[in-house]
Amino acid sequence: MPHQLDADAVSAAPVIAGFHPDPSVCRVGNDYYLACSSFEYFPGVPVFHSRDLVHWTQIGNVLDRPEQLRLPASMPSSGGIYAPTLRYHDGRFWLIVTNTAEGAGNLIVTATDPAGPWSDPVWAPGVPGIDPDLAWDEDGTCWCTVAGVSQLRIDPVSGKTYEEPRPIWSGAPGAKAPEAPHLYRIGEFWYLLIAEGGTERGHAVSVARARTPDGPFEPCPANPVLTHRGTDHPVQNTGHADLVEGPDGSWWMLLLGVRPRGGTPGWHVLGRETFLAPVTWEDGWPVVGGVAPDPASLPWPLSPAPVEAARDDFDGAALRPYWISVRERPAGHWSLDERPGWLTLRARGGSLDEPDVIFTGRRQQHHTCRARTLVDASEGRGGLAVRLDERHHYEVEVDGTRVQVVARVGDLRSVVAERPLPDGPVVLGVRIAEPAGPHGPCTGPDAVSLGYEDPDGAFTALASLDGRYLSTEVTGGFTGRVIGMYAAEGTVRFDWFEYGSEGAA
Repeated sequence: MPHQLDADAVSAAPVIAGFHPDPSVCRVGNDYYLACSSFEYFPGVPVFHSRDLVHWTQIGNVLDRPEQLRLPASMPSSGGIYAPTLRYHDGRFWLIVTNTAEGAGNLIVTATDPAGPWSDPVWAPGVPGIDPDLAWDEDGTCWCTVAGVSQLRIDPVSGKTYEEPRPIWSGAPGAKAPEAPHLYRIGEFWYLLIAEGGTERGHAVSVARARTPDGPFEPCPANPVLTHRGTDHPVQNTGHADLVEGPDGSWWMLLLGVRPRGGTPGWHVLGRETFLAPVTWEDGWPVVGGVAPDPASLPWPLSPAPVEAARDDFDGAALRPYWISVRERPAGHWSLDERPGWLTLRARGGSLDEPDVIFTGRRQQHHTCRARTLVDASEGRGGLAVRLDERHHYEVEVDGTRVQVVARVGDLRSVVAERPLPDGPVVLGVRIAEPAGPHGPCTGPDAVSLGYEDPDGAFTALASLDGRYLSTEVTGGFTGRVIGMYAAEGTVRFDWFEYGSEGAA
């Protein structure tokens, strides 16, 4: 789906908002393609297209078939699909990525069209760890570099490796978690870009260069070339970057960052998002400019994408690519055909506490937003949820005769509000906004109100809950909020779903 920048929040605006971390980008002619991590959600690895590096439209998902992606119920949240690298070489798109589920390892898929279909995976058992990168040199040798940072030669067609991994650079002395390597030939040097410092507030980007792809690598004397640690910049945790040439020949960096809200320590609720920053070159080294520049300042015309409708009436033959499910989307437990124009969900797990819950959601992309859906729960129990993981979620739920709000925070699960309702479909709603004042050091990032609408459209909030308990700083992990529909018992049907921002991003 397209993401349009909000003019009121452009000074800190991501180019792809919401839980879209670990961006990897490649350019093919005048087109740009970008892939992100997806962790425990199916389908995996969302793919975006842009003409201007600012406006991005989701065109598909790389791992969208069960035979490509298996994420078992035994896998914890924030496991699964980590840190893809997307490249274009020899007329094909190549993507290498890690599946951490049950130690599955690193896999490679290819496509002639990045919108799909993508091939079945080729596994690369000789590639260790996470964050794999692919780069081809002039004689066609393919180099794979992984977190650590180590490197080996690989045949990306078969997944065969030709040697044991060899350490090539450890990043800045004392910096933890050297990861997210990307290797490029730019001019006379090979540049090795990495993230280090951990993906929290200490996150940073550093670079080294060499005359050959396997080193020896000389670190940049100005490392880290990008970090926001210790600053009051509204974008924090900056790192995991990829370089790309702009339409005018200038250089740019796509990277992840977060936008903390509230008091101390600051809570980010949307996950790690994708940002853009300009890059210039001094003495053969990249110099990174301000993150989230004003799009009007870019030296080429912008190409806004068509605005995606806020409402999905489920009238298509398939779900739109932004819809995601927890671990899998099993046949027989969802349908667009059983009642045409409705999304039908058939329960498996008994609640959102279960790892195999039947859930269809979309990423929350704005700090101030609302979501609504028309639910027919006459044959079951289900509703509308804001999910971070199995142990942290809020939902408003109906069973045909009553509506209730449930909060799960860690080991605590509570029905915080309940009210009888007449039979028939009901519109459930979630509204997320800045918490009511006065604000102080302990103020949370937002307030999540859950309730239902009367027949005349008036919203009744049954509960307003502190949003900090659905933030990464509380829950841990690598993801962000996902808002969606679920079935906990029997069959639950949804006529439409509507999501939209209210005010600033």
